Amino acid sequence: MANQLDELVHHDETDECPVCRAQSFVEHALIPAVAAWELNNELPRFSLALHGASALLGVMLEEGVARIDIDAALSELLDDIEHQIAEQDTMGGPPQGRA
Repeated sequence: MANQLDELVHHDETDECPVCRAQSFVEHALIPAVAAWELNNELPRFSLALHGASALLGVMLEEGVARIDIDAALSELLDDIEHQIAEQDTMGGPPQGRA
């Protein structure tokens, strides 16, 4: 995986970490906004997530990031998400108030 993507996947997870701030923004602002936009515009569920993510990844490809590096980073991030979901299920579900 390219060094730039590796830094985005493996970060220090502190309050000062810019990657953590980006994750927090996505979780608390972007995900609920996208879900509301889909609902209010009668779009299929996950349509904005899938097509928005692919368009953003396309920008990375246009900027010269190798697809193999993107695939590796996404694979690792999705593995982490699956582990988090399994942990949440074990503890009774996600925290209340999440979209």
